[in-house]
Amino acid sequence: MSGSDIAWVLMSSALVWLMVPGLALFYGGFSDVRSTVNTLAMVLIAIAIGGVLWFTVGYSLTFSGNGPIIGDLKHAFLNGVSMTQSTRGLSIPDGAFALFQGMFPMITMAIIAGSVVGRMNFKAFALFLIGWMMLVYVPLAHMVWGGGLLAQMGAIDFAGGDVVHISSGVSGLVLALLIGKRQHVTQLTAHNMLSIVIGGGLLWFGWFGFNSGSALAADGVAILAFLNTSIAAATAMLTWVMFDLLVFKQVKVSGAVSGGIAGLVAITPGAGFIEPVGAAITGGVVALIVYVATTVIKYRMGYDDTLDAFGLHGVGGVAGGLFTGIFATKALSGQTGLLAGGWHLFGIQIAAMVVTIILSVMMTWVIAKAVAFVTPLRVDEKAEAAGLDLWQHGESVVTQIQTTR
Repeated sequence: MSGSDIAWVLMSSALVWLMVPGLALFYGGFSDVRSTVNTLAMVLIAIAIGGVLWFTVGYSLTFSGNGPIIGDLKHAFLNGVSMTQSTRGLSIPDGAFALFQGMFPMITMAIIAGSVVGRMNFKAFALFLIGWMMLVYVPLAHMVWGGGLLAQMGAIDFAGGDVVHISSGVSGLVLALLIGKRQHVTQLTAHNMLSIVIGGGLLWFGWFGFNSGSALAADGVAILAFLNTSIAAATAMLTWVMFDLLVFKQVKVSGAVSGGIAGLVAITPGAGFIEPVGAAITGGVVALIVYVATTVIKYRMGYDDTLDAFGLHGVGGVAGGLFTGIFATKALSGQTGLLAGGWHLFGIQIAAMVVTIILSVMMTWVIAKAVAFVTPLRVDEKAEAAGLDLWQHGESVVTQIQTTR
């Protein structure tokens, strides 16, 4: 066991955890001020649900057994998981590996909230997340990182393009379509810029642990992933700012932060598999793709992805997965990307994303319909019109509120 590797993975675990409250602040700065508390609650509940389910059965079903789609319950409640030795050939103990991996379902589920805040019943959302983690996240994580079907096909996903971003973004869109549009759909506007900047900053900071920590050691791969993460995000932010200048003749801070996050999403699947030049190209091109998806296509198609969870994470994740298939090098990933003539890997990446999308769509629909039998998916019109904070949580960020009769 390596003390430095253990320290790095423990620190990275904390950084990934920090991304959840960071996302809460980022989303909260954009959401309707009367539903800000609801937005915070829908994001933060992912910590509780993810933490409990991962400890009880999630880790075992993801990383135990040899099933093609899901594992077994050998390590339920972390039974038999060593805190001093590794059974995976790593320089960190199994307990540290389980801890780090357990942070990922938290941030993944939190992302989904961005598509439905302001109109989804909180109780229904909490129940949905329980089903979603067990029927979408765990099978995908096992198939990609636990030696399952997609890993056997040869798909590569360094830190969660398929498992985290595509799954959450697509599921968020499906859930938003099932619930329906808000009563009064408006363009995304920032009402709390400090919250957006602080939240976006925490996301960016935590992402270094998210991507670089996925090397599972303090080594050259971690350094490369850290560099690529920084390069892709900076390039994407600059690209977004330049596009805002071209289109609006203004530099929007909220747009700059969103651009950075688009770059972070895009580099996630290939952070440790591509060279820095590929990371820069990925960040710049994906920023343009996500910009068009969130400012043009979303409104022309008429779907109500409230805080652009699908636009940033779903679209950005798909684009990032494709660029991983293009720029991956054999020296870093063990496979040759399209740029070097590796058509096979590119095709596998597409196939893996198709599997991810199909599973996410089907299971999201099934889980939402099942939850609807227990409690309404959507709040009533009166609550939505008044804002959900007082109706569902008894708290508000507004200092003076009219009493609603």
